[in-house]
Amino acid sequence: MLYAFDGRKPEIGRHVYVSDQAVVIGDVKIGNGCYVGPGAILRGDYGRIEIGSGTAVEEGVVIHAPPGQVCQIGKKVTLGHGAIIHAKCVGDLAVIGMGAVLSLGVKVGERVIVAEGAVVKTNQKVSAGVVVAGNPAKVIRNITPEDGKRWKRGKQLYIDLAKKYLKIGLQPITNEDEPALRTLAGRLSKKR
Repeated sequence: MLYAFDGRKPEIGRHVYVSDQAVVIGDVKIGNGCYVGPGAILRGDYGRIEIGSGTAVEEGVVIHAPPGQVCQIGKKVTLGHGAIIHAKCVGDLAVIGMGAVLSLGVKVGERVIVAEGAVVKTNQKVSAGVVVAGNPAKVIRNITPEDGKRWKRGKQLYIDLAKKYLKIGLQPITNEDEPALRTLAGRLSKKR
């Protein structure tokens, strides 16, 4: 759901899928071709959030900017399930792993991988082209060509998924459908 707040309202680019179970509040700008999954919360209530084109904000991600500041997410960034983003900026083509935390004032360079569950501490800077992991996050290696190939495919999956959601939409299951679903579920459980 999109919400205006305190005279500010979200700006959504072309070909963007925002789940009706996501919450986008206030001063949020989302570029073209993005995916915002169910349970994501983008709070532009007293700061601004800017998301570049082709970025995936996966399920359960929380993005928030401090008062009067901007949280800038680059182009073709992947924000993994359940990540918490309070960063100042995340560079283009970065991958933020599931459950990672980017605290206040964090700056993440381009083509960075922040491992699952990593904690990038307040005001920490992560140089371009590295993988960081741990708590606090530390550089564990440089990005490889294989990383780039794998994440290029992953990023395209979400760009394509956004297009598919927009094209075919979701089909709610009604009470009328429930008996047929229970019958199907019963048949499937007997086969196991």
